Amino acid sequence: MSWWAPAGQRLRAAAAARRQWKADMARAKAAQRASGTKCGGWRHEHAGPPPTGFALLPWLLLGLGSFSNLLQGKAENPWIGGLGLFVFNSLYVYVTFRAFDREKRQSLSTRLALLTMGLVTTALAVGYGGNWLLFFPLLGLATGATVRGRHLGRIGLLLAAYGAVLAGLCEGWREAPNIGYATFLSCMVTAAILSLSEAVRELRAAREELARRAVEKERLRFSRDLHDLLGHTLSVIVVKSEAARRLAGRDLDAALAQIGDIESVGRQALTEIREAVTGYREGSLSTELTRARSALAAASVESVVRQSGAPLAPQTEALLGWVVREAVTNVVRHSRATRCEITVESAGERARLTITDNGTGTPVMTTGGTGLRGLTERLAAAAGSLTAGPAPGGGFTVTAELPAPPPDPDTEDPIPAALES
Repeated sequence: MSWWAPAGQRLRAAAAARRQWKADMARAKAAQRASGTKCGGWRHEHAGPPPTGFALLPWLLLGLGSFSNLLQGKAENPWIGGLGLFVFNSLYVYVTFRAFDREKRQSLSTRLALLTMGLVTTALAVGYGGNWLLFFPLLGLATGATVRGRHLGRIGLLLAAYGAVLAGLCEGWREAPNIGYATFLSCMVTAAILSLSEAVRELRAAREELARRAVEKERLRFSRDLHDLLGHTLSVIVVKSEAARRLAGRDLDAALAQIGDIESVGRQALTEIREAVTGYREGSLSTELTRARSALAAASVESVVRQSGAPLAPQTEALLGWVVREAVTNVVRHSRATRCEITVESAGERARLTITDNGTGTPVMTTGGTGLRGLTERLAAAAGSLTAGPAPGGGFTVTAELPAPPPDPDTEDPIPAALES
């Protein structure tokens, strides 16, 4: 949408975007309430399967056939077979429980344990055959849970081929395809499921982090807008109240005019606060310049406003309006100035706003108060800059620069080349 689109279209677009943001936040919070656990004031969702090896323990039931052979005395050297079964199960539990932690599953001890599992599986398959060959699918499952990445496919194929060859040599080649297929399938499916569940957990954590940052950003926006709005408005109200008090004894009409201005400023502040809360506020530079003249006049400060160049985009005007508001507030409250010059120039691709007074250049302004810091952040986000400091000839100068999009002659009339008030 062009920066020069009608104000009604911009307002409708902003309202639609904000409604969408609220809907997304509502869905996220509903999901957090349904399945989340609270941590540090923020709810987190449970992500997929339990991130422990308990999810893989039921597959040890594949070894019941070999255990039955030991109990029924069908296996030679049962003590050796029992020891091998115990060692295999222990290694399986060790490897699978470490597979759910990235650092642990990539450690040397885990890889050595997996290699030892392979040796034990080979010894049991060669020594006993039959049901003992089912340890190869369990080995494939542990391999898929531990080995991730680009080498998994080749490792799975080699392990499946190795298991199939041993099965063929021990029990005949009719069993070889079954053992090979079961080993390869258990390896690849386990790796795929665990990788997917891990990715889901990471995506949910990233989504929650984005939602948390969005809430923090909205809070920061509101507090910053509220500070800028109320700081300027209250300063104007105080200045005009003092002027009304001074004028009440000798010029009642002028005092009533100041009181009327106070009422108008208060009503406008209520409107702006509502707009700031809803996020729809878009400042107007001309409106801020008019208010600046009024505030400076009430503080007995002579104001000179100059504008030149092409018309500015609404976003640029809004940012410069914030600068005018904050800088004039500082002039009224801190500078003790008698004259303030505001110059707006738009030339080429840059717009410049300069506000200079002949006051004391008080340190309150040079230390970068909350308002100036907030303005610096706003302008930096829009590829602009803000500088503030004592002027060479005395007083204080605030200068803001922003990118200025080229004017659209179909929607705006150019500002006169030199307009001075």
